[in-house]
Amino acid sequence: MKKVKIAGRKVFPIGLGTSNMGDKADKFEQEVEAIRVGLDNGVQVIDTAEMYGYGNAERLVAQAIKPSDYSREDLFLISKVLPSNASKKDLPISLENSLKRLNTDYLDLYLLHWKGNIPIEETIEALEKVKSQGKIKSWGVSNIDVDDLEKIINLPDGIKCEANQVRYNLGDRGIEFNLVPAMNKLEMPLIAYSPIARGDSFGTNLTKQKVLMEIAEKHQTDIFQILLAWCIRNGHTIAIPQSSNTTHVIDNVRAVEIQLSRQDLEQIDSVYPEPSRKQPLALW
Repeated sequence: MKKVKIAGRKVFPIGLGTSNMGDKADKFEQEVEAIRVGLDNGVQVIDTAEMYGYGNAERLVAQAIKPSDYSREDLFLISKVLPSNASKKDLPISLENSLKRLNTDYLDLYLLHWKGNIPIEETIEALEKVKSQGKIKSWGVSNIDVDDLEKIINLPDGIKCEANQVRYNLGDRGIEFNLVPAMNKLEMPLIAYSPIARGDSFGTNLTKQKVLMEIAEKHQTDIFQILLAWCIRNGHTIAIPQSSNTTHVIDNVRAVEIQLSRQDLEQIDSVYPEPSRKQPLALW
């Protein structure tokens, strides 16, 4: 298993997403346990955002990573600022609120959740300021396509953008046309959300796709693990599947053990081909 380099760290390529978590009191302990099981099995990256449950997901993460049980230095915490809060005035406030909810002194990575109306130059200035204060170790972006990413990189301090988080899975391969090549050139890792597309793509149930079933049987695993193994196959991607089921979390982690062969990848491409033209960025 090859770790992925991000913001000067090398981390486990499967992380934990927390979208839609932390909102239901009757599931809170189960969700805490799911995160802890992931950490106990090698996961380092936990992804959350101020938007998720209006901060409830961050509170959930705080409960799961109590300092008495986990070393903060071993974790890689990511949160995201809403575009409407990404100004010089409001970004520090949003960050401080996220830190309080997470019960931590700093974030390893702070992302602009998506492009908004506040000039990106102002957002970068705000991000660099909180980084200089030690409140974040690094910053990046989310849901940013190639044209906007290139503009960011060419701005003062834009080259300090450490990552881009976008939707990426077997059914959403559009970013492979020009965004992934551009990021590879910059040695910028991809953080892939919805990496298994909830088992469904283009109205097709992936769990019943014949080629995927054959490959899963060959590797003595299930299709969801094949989808994750495919997602992280290039060594520059961190996948952040979301699950509150401890068994599924362990299965997700074990996807790193699967080595897809060239024949496997060619078979997958025959059913879900690489993009041959530019496609709109897939969102949520």
